[in-house]
Amino acid sequence: MPLITPATAPALIAWNVDRIKAPAAWKTTRGKSIKVAVIDTGIAKHSDLLIAGGVNTINNGSYADDNGHGTHVAGILASIGASGKIAGTAPEVELFAVKALDRDGEGYLSDIVEGIDWCIQNKMQVINMSFGLLSSEGSGILRNAVKRAFKKGIIIVASAGNSGSSSGKIDEPASFPETISVAASTRSDQIAGFSSRGKGISITAPGENISSTWLNGKYRTVSGTSMASPHIAGGAALLLAGKPGLSPAAVKSKLQQRAKTLNGYNIRSQGSGLLQLDRIFGNKS
Repeated sequence: MPLITPATAPALIAWNVDRIKAPAAWKTTRGKSIKVAVIDTGIAKHSDLLIAGGVNTINNGSYADDNGHGTHVAGILASIGASGKIAGTAPEVELFAVKALDRDGEGYLSDIVEGIDWCIQNKMQVINMSFGLLSSEGSGILRNAVKRAFKKGIIIVASAGNSGSSSGKIDEPASFPETISVAASTRSDQIAGFSSRGKGISITAPGENISSTWLNGKYRTVSGTSMASPHIAGGAALLLAGKPGLSPAAVKSKLQQRAKTLNGYNIRSQGSGLLQLDRIFGNKS
């Protein structure tokens, strides 16, 4: 039996990727050739991330991450798990960085909208938006951009927000009906205390204490619905790769229909429940 060296060691399956049953889906597809954009703080160079391209809508500069958030999100979605490191949900997608948020994780609606339009022009198939607006005058321009992307057949996944159990509503753009809005769960399959509750939540994915890629080639453990969202974006990419031609509405429906209801929580907390990719692909891990 050949010796397994660090260079050829199999990827580590983290608890969160295992919990959504991504390895079962990998028997069918790892998301190859599906174009996925992360609209965020950019994506940093990292040995576990293959970045196919991107854009900086803030100042037309580099799309490299100078905050860390976007790189963490990207790893959850698409880390390749090199040399025994942690694999992401859909490790063979074509990953694109859309830097619309600055080093403080803040940004203008105009830059976000420009990023969405870039995704439309460059034929992205899935967009992850791990950010939110509680309320905003002029958020109508964001809604219109999301509608444009949806009409072009792009699956749009967004984090529900981190305002907790008493929030009463979820963030925009997650509250828009064109998106797949994502709540966060814990390792014990509870809805995380920070996860926003309210009308419009679609589905749940792990979002507490998630280890993923970070700046300077490092890894970091972070919590938030921002971390839950890329599990769903990756799941959507796997579904598209396995069953090409599905509309955004069909993808959302299939992900929701096969989700696992978490006991003790209503639809305003968990949506349809926890993502279960083995139920979608019919493969038990």
